Amino acid sequence: MGKYVMQTEKPEQMDTQHMLQLKGIALAPYLQLSTMLIGKRRRAGGNMFRHQIDTFSILMDYGYIDSVLLKASVIHDVVEDIPGFDTNLILNADEEGTKVLELVMEVTKRDGQKKNDYLKHIVANGSHKAKVLKCADRISNMISLGFVTDAAFIERYCDETEYFIFPIALEVDYNMYQELIDLVMTRRAYLENSGYYTEKKKKEQEAQK
Repeated sequence: MGKYVMQTEKPEQMDTQHMLQLKGIALAPYLQLSTMLIGKRRRAGGNMFRHQIDTFSILMDYGYIDSVLLKASVIHDVVEDIPGFDTNLILNADEEGTKVLELVMEVTKRDGQKKNDYLKHIVANGSHKAKVLKCADRISNMISLGFVTDAAFIERYCDETEYFIFPIALEVDYNMYQELIDLVMTRRAYLENSGYYTEKKKKEQEAQK
C-alpha cells in the first residue's frame, strides 16, 4: 500500500478507501454548468468545455481526489469566460457550492486585471488548492500550445510559465513541475527548429545598427 500525502487528499495509489471517497463525489451539477462553455472556442482548437475536462483529468492523473478541487476544475473558467455568469448557480449546485465558488474565484482573473498581476497574486496569496488547480490548468494549456503556430505567442507563454507557474508547481507538486519543464522544453525546441530565435536575434541586431 502506498503512502499518502494529506494536503489536498492526494494518494500515490488508488485504494478501496479512496475509490469510495471518489465514488461519493457528485460532479453532475458542475458538469452541467461547464457545458455552457461548449461554444467558447480555443486558439488551439476545441472549446473551453473540453479544457475544463482536460484539467479535471490531469488532476485525476496526478491522484487528486479532493471533492472541492475536482468540482472547481470542471468549471474553473465559467466566471471569466461567460459574460454575466450568475455565481448563484455555483453556490446552489450542492452543499459544497460555497467552497467551490471560493476556489473558482481564486483562479479567476478579474475584469481589467493585468495577467502578470493576476499570476503574481496567486503566487503570493493563493491557497494550496488554487495553486494545484492552476498547475493542472497550465499543463492542459501547454499541451494545447503544441497546436499553436504563432511563434511570438508561444515564446510569451513559455516565458510566463517559467516565471510564474514554475514557482507555484515547485511549491505544491514536484511531478507537475517536472512535466511543465518538459512541456516548455518541447515548445522551445519547436521555436529553435523553426528558426524563430535566429530570426529574432537578427532583427534585434539590425535594430541596434
